[in-house]
Amino acid sequence: MNRLCAGTYDEAYFEETAKIGRVHVRVGLPQRYMFTSMALIRVSLGRIAEERMGDESRATRETITRLLDLELATMLEAYRDDSLALLQRRERVEKLEVDRTLKRTEHRYVNAVELARALIVGLDAGGEVRLFNREAERVSGYERAELIGEPFIERLMQEDLLDTHGQIVRDALLGKGGDGMVLESAIRTKAGKYRDVRWQLAYAPSDVDDEVVLFAIGQDTTDMNALAERTRQHEKLAAVGTLAAGLAHEIRNPLNGAQLHVSFLERALKKSSADVDTLEAVHVIGDEIKRLAALVSEFLDFARPRPPSLRPVSVRGLCERALQLVSSKAADTKVVVAEDFPSRDTTIDADAAKIEQVLLNVLGNAIEALAPGGGGNVTLRVRRQPRVVRIEIEDDGPGLTTPDAPIFDAFFSTKVQGTGLGLSITHRIVTDHGGDITVDSKAGRTVFRISLPVDTE
Repeated sequence: MNRLCAGTYDEAYFEETAKIGRVHVRVGLPQRYMFTSMALIRVSLGRIAEERMGDESRATRETITRLLDLELATMLEAYRDDSLALLQRRERVEKLEVDRTLKRTEHRYVNAVELARALIVGLDAGGEVRLFNREAERVSGYERAELIGEPFIERLMQEDLLDTHGQIVRDALLGKGGDGMVLESAIRTKAGKYRDVRWQLAYAPSDVDDEVVLFAIGQDTTDMNALAERTRQHEKLAAVGTLAAGLAHEIRNPLNGAQLHVSFLERALKKSSADVDTLEAVHVIGDEIKRLAALVSEFLDFARPRPPSLRPVSVRGLCERALQLVSSKAADTKVVVAEDFPSRDTTIDADAAKIEQVLLNVLGNAIEALAPGGGGNVTLRVRRQPRVVRIEIEDDGPGLTTPDAPIFDAFFSTKVQGTGLGLSITHRIVTDHGGDITVDSKAGRTVFRISLPVDTE
């Protein structure tokens, strides 16, 4: 009351009054209580003045009213300023929390996309790439900056699949074909090779300002498909091997008996001075029996393969010996056989006789592929890679009839007199050594690639 009625109404007075409003803000007192409290004080002070001063209290009551109005106005001003400052502080805190939450969420989603072992590609309505994650970069060989804004279908999809699979992607960009559609396709890498990819297409247009309307989530299935193909090949070889073993066992004994009797007959005819035609006929019979016996031996090699006897061997030495053994055959057919070896030799653990058989089989096939026309070139090439040594046998012959011919299947042959077991046995020998053999063929160039593991220790 002394401050109100007998104080000095200067800046210090107003500052003291303003503190009351700030305290109300700090304790969270609703503003309406300030009006109510001030009204009660005004009524109480007016009643006291009237009781004490009677008819002369009017001027005093008016003074009290003006002073209390000034107090209230000062408190309200301080209340408003502090309330506004408090709200701004809360807004800043909430905004910081929202920003932190958004950053955490963004960080999680970015990591989920970038670290996922799946190709994640986002396309806009025009089919152009807008999102290209780290795995997509790894599999395709392209950097993100090289493909952002580029047409996905034309830049990445395999050429002979553009019409069919490309149309599926175009339909998916329009929301056709259903959600979560699976597409078995292939992509063309930056190096010009192809990788098998199983895509899941998800149409996801956004109401917000996001140009991505289709997510293509892919899994690189190249290695898995190759493994499945090798497994199928082994299963085929195992089944045919069982058949061959039984067949060879049943045929070998009669053949041995026939060969023995033909030899007796030939000697008898020679003693009796039989005519030349008769002797020639018996000689042909003997040769055919020998050919059948050789075929039976191939059956047995195929059906009952012995595990390789591994010893350290020189790759250069194996290749040079194989070239020496086929040199006369190449000279007879006027085929030029060249070698391309690195300056440093490589030693591998292998069964030398079996790997030599592999080289002779493939080199022989290459020379025979060139023989009908006479002349041509065959190259035996060796390349060392981090964990394998690769042996390539290349010829410039007519190539396979179809690029996907099952040449490693038993009894498949492109030769008129072929048994169809040579490359099957070759395949088995290479896989028994933990390696693999592939072929890339077109008119004018056929390359067999044999990869054998190298003991890096």
